[in-house]
Amino acid sequence: MVEDESEKRPRLSHQHTPQGMALSRYSRKMAGVCGAEKAKSMAPKKSPLVPFIQSLDRGLTIIQMVALSKQPVTLSELAEALEVDRSSAFRLAHTLRRRGFLSCPPGRKDYILGPSMWTLSHQYDWSNMLVRVAHKELKTLANDLNETAHLAVREGKSALFIDSAHANHVIAVAGQTGELVPLYCTAHGKALLADADERELKSQFGQGALTRHTKNTITSLKSLLEECHEIKTRGYATDEGEYAAGMRCIAAPIRLEDGSIVGSIGISAPDSRFLKEQYPSYSRKVLRVAAGIAALLNTSEQSE
Repeated sequence: MVEDESEKRPRLSHQHTPQGMALSRYSRKMAGVCGAEKAKSMAPKKSPLVPFIQSLDRGLTIIQMVALSKQPVTLSELAEALEVDRSSAFRLAHTLRRRGFLSCPPGRKDYILGPSMWTLSHQYDWSNMLVRVAHKELKTLANDLNETAHLAVREGKSALFIDSAHANHVIAVAGQTGELVPLYCTAHGKALLADADERELKSQFGQGALTRHTKNTITSLKSLLEECHEIKTRGYATDEGEYAAGMRCIAAPIRLEDGSIVGSIGISAPDSRFLKEQYPSYSRKVLRVAAGIAALLNTSEQSE
């Protein structure tokens, strides 16, 4: 197929991409905060960087716009946000609908996400993707601190260890790949809960007492909420033998560009080897590695 030169355009700088400023403004408009004039700022802006395919960029922008909206998106809203005429917006939306990425609610002409999005999201192994991205950093953390390092994701009320890197110590630590540990009393679990508010904690754990595993286990939602606030402020979580007596752990959340937490990374060691005095130095290294993984996950825009 002959490439249409009119489809080539310079790539946008990050803060002016539809995925960045444009989409965030559109989502606020959908919530009633922004007016029509701000929606117009969603149109791609020219930048003398890397060429890209404008129609593909617009199509992907439509998908993200619809995904961010709490209500079905009309054709007029698509055209206004992209700064194109209704016929151009219709052709783009119709193509996405034809491939199943968009759909129309019964009896309506506006747009919601289609079945292809659901199928792709359920077929893709996101945990495996995180392992591939983070494994080198995980090994670096284990080698730098000479302790066992774990990578975890949230799985219901538990943290699931999806990868680990081990140090050369005679005394091995608990926690192996594939193991589930409680969210509320482990460093990896509490790191995953860092942004949780009281409502979310009550929904997740109920209002009764939490199961005690050791004398140090957090057993009340009030204490857990306070802990979550502290974790969010300082950036990392600790475990003072709360799940396994005699163990000390530290972990930090891994965040996407929008701030959402997709995983946690940290180390575990016997408290005889991991002393409280080492928290400052260990936390700096854990935070640096977590930030490095986040950067790898968020590098969707690279200038050449």
